[in-house]
Amino acid sequence: MALYYQEHGDKNASMMILFLHGGGVSGWMWDKQIQYFTDYHCVVADLPEQGLSKHEPNFSILDSAEKLIDLIEEKAPGKQVVVIGFSLGAQIAIQMLSIKANLIDFAIINSALVRPSPYAKKIISPTIKWTFPLIKNKAFSKIQARMLYIEHDHFQRYYKESCQMKVETLIRIIEENLSFEIPERFNQAQTKILITVGEKEKAMMRKSAIDLVKSNPNCQGVILAKIGHGVSLAKPDFFNRMIEGWVNDGNIPEGKIID
Repeated sequence: MALYYQEHGDKNASMMILFLHGGGVSGWMWDKQIQYFTDYHCVVADLPEQGLSKHEPNFSILDSAEKLIDLIEEKAPGKQVVVIGFSLGAQIAIQMLSIKANLIDFAIINSALVRPSPYAKKIISPTIKWTFPLIKNKAFSKIQARMLYIEHDHFQRYYKESCQMKVETLIRIIEENLSFEIPERFNQAQTKILITVGEKEKAMMRKSAIDLVKSNPNCQGVILAKIGHGVSLAKPDFFNRMIEGWVNDGNIPEGKIID
Protein backbone atom coordinates (compact mmCIF):
# COMPACT_ATOMS: atom_id res chain seq x y z
CA MET A 1 0.00 0.00 0.00
CA ALA A 2 1.07 3.61 -0.61
CA LEU A 3 1.36 6.36 1.95
CA TYR A 4 -1.86 8.21 2.66
CA TYR A 5 -1.67 11.90 1.84
CA GLN A 6 -3.97 14.83 1.17
CA GLU A 7 -3.50 17.79 -1.15
CA HIS A 8 -4.74 21.26 -0.27
CA GLY A 9 -4.55 24.81 -1.55
CA ASP A 10 -3.65 25.69 -5.14
CA LYS A 11 -2.40 22.62 -6.99
CA ASN A 12 -1.22 24.89 -9.83
CA ALA A 13 0.97 27.02 -7.55
CA SER A 14 4.68 27.28 -8.35
CA MET A 15 5.65 26.15 -4.85
CA MET A 16 4.70 22.94 -3.03
CA ILE A 17 4.90 22.56 0.75
CA LEU A 18 5.18 19.05 2.19
CA PHE A 19 4.29 18.77 5.88
CA LEU A 20 5.69 15.88 7.97
CA HIS A 21 4.13 15.23 11.37
CA GLY A 22 5.74 14.05 14.59
CA GLY A 23 5.40 10.69 16.31
CA GLY A 24 2.17 10.02 18.18
CA VAL A 25 0.16 12.39 15.98
CA SER A 26 -0.62 12.47 12.25
CA GLY A 27 -1.39 14.90 9.45
CA TRP A 28 -4.13 16.70 11.38
CA MET A 29 -1.45 18.50 13.41
CA TRP A 30 -1.00 20.79 10.37
CA ASP A 31 -4.64 21.92 10.11
CA LYS A 32 -3.82 25.53 11.06
CA GLN A 33 -1.07 25.65 8.43
CA ILE A 34 -3.38 24.27 5.72
CA GLN A 35 -5.94 26.96 6.54
CA TYR A 36 -3.25 29.64 6.18
CA PHE A 37 -1.27 28.55 3.11
CA THR A 38 -4.17 28.46 0.64
CA ASP A 39 -2.11 30.08 -2.14
CA TYR A 40 0.42 27.22 -2.06
CA HIS A 41 0.18 23.59 -3.15
CA CYS A 42 0.18 21.84 0.22
CA VAL A 43 0.68 18.11 0.72
CA VAL A 44 0.16 16.48 4.11
CA ALA A 45 1.31 12.89 4.48
CA ASP A 46 0.62 10.36 7.24
CA LEU A 47 3.80 8.44 8.04
CA PRO A 48 3.87 4.61 7.86
CA GLU A 49 1.99 2.80 10.67
CA GLN A 50 0.49 6.12 11.77
CA GLY A 51 -2.78 7.96 11.12
CA LEU A 52 -4.42 6.82 7.89
CA SER A 53 -1.18 5.12 6.80
CA LYS A 54 -1.50 2.71 9.73
CA HIS A 55 -1.62 -0.29 7.40
CA GLU A 56 1.78 0.55 5.87
CA PRO A 57 4.28 -2.01 7.23
CA ASN A 58 7.24 -1.49 9.56
CA PHE A 59 8.01 2.19 10.00
CA SER A 60 11.59 3.35 9.52
CA ILE A 61 13.04 6.81 8.97
CA LEU A 62 14.97 5.70 5.87
CA ASP A 63 12.02 3.95 4.23
CA SER A 64 9.74 6.92 4.97
CA ALA A 65 12.28 9.32 3.45
CA GLU A 66 12.50 7.26 0.26
CA LYS A 67 8.70 7.08 -0.08
CA LEU A 68 8.37 10.84 0.44
CA ILE A 69 11.07 11.59 -2.12
CA ASP A 70 9.02 9.56 -4.61
CA LEU A 71 5.95 11.58 -3.64
CA ILE A 72 7.74 14.90 -4.26
CA GLU A 73 9.02 13.72 -7.62
CA GLU A 74 5.47 12.73 -8.57
CA LYS A 75 3.67 15.82 -7.32
CA ALA A 76 6.12 18.68 -7.80
CA PRO A 77 7.83 18.52 -11.21
CA GLY A 78 9.04 22.01 -12.10
CA LYS A 79 7.99 23.44 -8.73
CA GLN A 80 9.97 24.83 -5.85
CA VAL A 81 9.67 22.46 -2.90
CA VAL A 82 9.45 23.29 0.80
CA VAL A 83 9.59 20.47 3.37
CA ILE A 84 8.52 21.21 6.94
CA GLY A 85 9.10 18.51 9.55
CA PHE A 86 8.38 18.35 13.26
CA SER A 87 10.25 15.98 15.59
CA LEU A 88 10.07 12.54 13.94
CA GLY A 89 9.05 14.27 10.71
CA ALA A 90 12.07 16.56 11.04
CA GLN A 91 14.36 13.54 11.28
CA ILE A 92 12.80 12.17 8.10
CA ALA A 93 13.31 15.53 6.39
CA ILE A 94 17.02 15.42 7.34
CA GLN A 95 17.25 11.92 5.86
CA MET A 96 15.58 13.14 2.66
CA LEU A 97 18.07 16.00 2.33
CA SER A 98 20.88 13.50 2.73
CA ILE A 99 19.57 11.21 -0.02
CA LYS A 100 18.72 13.86 -2.64
CA ALA A 101 20.94 16.91 -2.21
CA ASN A 102 19.17 19.07 -4.82
CA LEU A 103 15.54 17.95 -4.67
CA ILE A 104 14.26 20.30 -1.95
CA ASP A 105 14.63 24.09 -2.14
CA PHE A 106 13.72 24.99 1.46
CA ALA A 107 13.51 22.88 4.61
CA ILE A 108 12.33 23.81 8.09
CA ILE A 109 13.61 21.33 10.65
CA ASN A 110 11.69 21.81 13.89
CA SER A 111 12.80 19.94 17.02
CA ALA A 112 14.92 17.16 15.52
CA LEU A 113 16.86 14.85 17.83
CA VAL A 114 20.20 13.85 16.25
CA ARG A 115 22.13 12.64 19.29
CA PRO A 116 21.52 8.89 19.68
CA SER A 117 20.80 7.44 23.11
CA PRO A 118 22.23 3.87 23.16
CA TYR A 119 21.31 3.24 26.81
CA ALA A 120 17.75 4.48 26.33
CA LYS A 121 17.31 2.22 23.30
CA LYS A 122 18.14 -0.84 25.43
CA ILE A 123 15.27 -0.21 27.82
CA ILE A 124 12.67 0.99 25.30
CA SER A 125 11.02 -2.36 24.62
CA PRO A 126 10.47 -3.48 28.24
CA THR A 127 9.50 0.05 29.32
CA ILE A 128 6.95 0.51 26.55
CA LYS A 129 5.43 -2.93 27.13
CA TRP A 130 5.04 -2.10 30.83
CA THR A 131 3.56 1.38 30.34
CA PHE A 132 1.58 0.73 27.14
CA PRO A 133 -1.80 0.26 28.91
CA LEU A 134 -1.58 3.90 30.02
CA ILE A 135 -2.10 5.01 26.43
CA LYS A 136 -5.76 3.96 26.63
CA ASN A 137 -6.20 5.86 29.89
CA LYS A 138 -7.94 9.09 28.84
CA ALA A 139 -6.65 11.09 31.82
CA PHE A 140 -3.07 10.10 30.98
CA SER A 141 -3.65 10.96 27.31
CA LYS A 142 -4.91 14.41 28.29
CA ILE A 143 -1.66 15.05 30.15
CA GLN A 144 0.32 13.93 27.12
CA ALA A 145 -1.80 16.11 24.85
CA ARG A 146 -1.17 19.19 26.98
CA MET A 147 2.57 18.58 26.78
CA LEU A 148 2.28 18.53 22.98
CA TYR A 149 0.04 21.63 22.89
CA ILE A 150 -2.82 19.59 21.40
CA GLU A 151 -6.04 21.58 21.73
CA HIS A 152 -9.46 20.26 22.69
CA ASP A 153 -10.62 20.17 19.04
CA HIS A 154 -7.95 17.62 18.19
CA PHE A 155 -7.90 15.60 21.39
CA GLN A 156 -10.47 12.96 20.42
CA ARG A 157 -8.60 12.19 17.21
CA TYR A 158 -5.28 12.09 19.06
CA TYR A 159 -6.77 9.74 21.67
CA LYS A 160 -8.40 7.49 19.03
CA GLU A 161 -5.16 7.13 17.08
CA SER A 162 -3.21 6.48 20.28
CA CYS A 163 -5.60 3.68 21.20
CA GLN A 164 -5.29 2.14 17.74
CA MET A 165 -1.49 2.06 17.78
CA LYS A 166 0.09 -1.34 18.36
CA VAL A 167 2.78 -1.77 20.98
CA GLU A 168 5.22 -3.05 18.33
CA THR A 169 4.64 0.09 16.27
CA LEU A 170 5.31 2.40 19.20
CA ILE A 171 8.52 0.53 20.04
CA ARG A 172 9.67 0.80 16.41
CA ILE A 173 8.97 4.53 16.25
CA ILE A 174 10.74 5.33 19.51
CA GLU A 175 13.72 3.13 18.65
CA GLU A 176 14.08 4.91 15.30
CA ASN A 177 13.76 8.29 16.98
CA LEU A 178 16.37 7.59 19.67
CA SER A 179 18.81 5.94 17.24
CA PHE A 180 18.84 8.70 14.65
CA GLU A 181 22.01 10.65 13.94
CA ILE A 182 23.04 13.12 11.27
CA PRO A 183 23.56 11.13 8.03
CA GLU A 184 26.98 11.27 6.40
CA ARG A 185 25.75 13.08 3.29
CA PHE A 186 23.71 15.75 5.09
CA ASN A 187 26.61 18.19 4.63
CA GLN A 188 26.15 17.91 0.86
CA ALA A 189 22.52 19.11 0.83
CA GLN A 190 22.13 22.25 -1.30
CA THR A 191 18.83 23.17 0.33
CA LYS A 192 18.27 26.39 2.25
CA ILE A 193 17.70 24.99 5.76
CA LEU A 194 16.19 26.58 8.88
CA ILE A 195 16.75 24.72 12.16
CA THR A 196 14.43 25.62 15.04
CA VAL A 197 14.10 24.36 18.61
CA GLY A 198 12.13 25.58 21.61
CA GLU A 199 13.87 27.32 24.50
CA LYS A 200 11.96 25.08 26.93
CA GLU A 201 12.88 21.81 25.21
CA LYS A 202 15.32 19.35 26.73
CA ALA A 203 19.03 20.20 26.55
CA MET A 204 19.59 17.26 24.16
CA MET A 205 17.21 18.88 21.67
CA ARG A 206 18.98 22.23 21.82
CA LYS A 207 22.36 20.52 21.43
CA SER A 208 20.98 18.64 18.42
CA ALA A 209 19.97 21.93 16.80
CA ILE A 210 23.52 23.24 17.28
CA ASP A 211 24.96 20.03 15.78
CA LEU A 212 22.77 20.44 12.71
CA VAL A 213 23.73 24.06 12.14
CA LYS A 214 27.39 23.10 12.31
CA SER A 215 26.92 20.19 9.90
CA ASN A 216 25.83 22.08 6.80
CA PRO A 217 26.87 25.57 5.66
CA ASN A 218 23.36 26.19 4.29
CA CYS A 219 21.81 25.87 7.77
CA GLN A 220 20.59 28.77 9.86
CA GLY A 221 19.35 28.10 13.37
CA VAL A 222 17.32 29.79 16.05
CA ILE A 223 16.15 28.90 19.57
CA LEU A 224 12.54 30.05 19.89
CA ALA A 225 11.79 31.82 23.17
CA LYS A 226 9.23 30.62 25.71
CA ILE A 227 8.23 27.48 23.83
CA GLY A 228 8.62 23.75 24.32
CA HIS A 229 8.20 20.80 21.95
CA GLY A 230 5.59 21.77 19.36
CA VAL A 231 5.70 25.40 18.23
CA SER A 232 3.37 24.81 15.25
CA LEU A 233 0.62 23.66 17.62
CA ALA A 234 1.40 26.05 20.46
CA LYS A 235 1.74 29.20 18.34
CA PRO A 236 0.31 28.49 14.89
CA ASP A 237 0.02 32.15 13.85
CA PHE A 238 3.65 32.79 14.77
CA PHE A 239 4.73 29.59 13.04
CA ASN A 240 2.86 30.43 9.83
CA ARG A 241 4.37 33.89 9.65
CA MET A 242 7.79 32.40 10.39
CA ILE A 243 7.50 30.01 7.43
CA GLU A 244 6.27 32.69 5.06
CA GLY A 245 8.82 35.28 6.15
CA TRP A 246 11.75 32.91 5.93
CA VAL A 247 10.82 31.22 2.63
CA ASN A 248 9.81 34.40 0.80
CA ASP A 249 12.14 37.01 2.32
CA GLY A 250 14.84 35.10 4.21
CA ASN A 251 13.73 36.57 7.54
CA ILE A 252 15.05 34.74 10.60
CA PRO A 253 12.37 34.39 13.31
CA GLU A 254 12.75 36.08 16.66
CA GLY A 255 14.86 34.13 19.13
CA LYS A 256 18.46 33.31 20.01
CA ILE A 257 20.50 32.77 16.85
CA ILE A 258 22.53 29.56 16.79
CA ASP A 259 26.06 30.43 15.65
